Amino acid sequence: MDVRPRAKVGSPEAAEAEADRFLRLIGSLPCAEPFDAAAAEALERRKELLAVHAGDRPGDEVARGPVGWTHGDFQPLNLLWRDGRVVAVLDGDRLGVRPYAEEVVRTAQVQFAAEDGRWELERVAAFAAGYRSVVALAREELAAAVERLWWKRMTDFWPLQWHYGKGDHGPDGLWVSGERLLHWWSGHRERVRAAFSLG
Repeated sequence: MDVRPRAKVGSPEAAEAEADRFLRLIGSLPCAEPFDAAAAEALERRKELLAVHAGDRPGDEVARGPVGWTHGDFQPLNLLWRDGRVVAVLDGDRLGVRPYAEEVVRTAQVQFAAEDGRWELERVAAFAAGYRSVVALAREELAAAVERLWWKRMTDFWPLQWHYGKGDHGPDGLWVSGERLLHWWSGHRERVRAAFSLG
């Protein structure tokens, strides 16, 4: 029996349909705010990216490499420190069994994506090498994880779902920074993959 975790790989058609849904929603607003106009512009640019990269969709819903329990949102905001030591890890609602390679890539993205959208690739390389010194991850496993997370970002609109569906504007900044990252990443995919494979 296959017990490896599976992750749905969104289709470019579904992502384009979701972008169009938000564009219609924004177009129907009686009084658009600056965020709405910026979101509409970003959605049009996302559709252009989807058209260019539709053929790059990862083909397998089962990730490569070892799996195990991971935090799911490991970042500085979820760590409590005392006297220079971590004394607690917070926000365990995403705890689950996942591929280690994908957790490494996601954590690096949270830690080392600069404000202007670039990955800080030297820091990514050091982080990935440190992780690989403890957990055996093959270069091809990390490369595949990089591509899977890139595609997830390409087809995901969760900050807009929160903004327009839940009335929660908390993630608005993540939408803006996420769009900058996606466009930079889409133009530097080989460099990002290489950074995770060093060491």
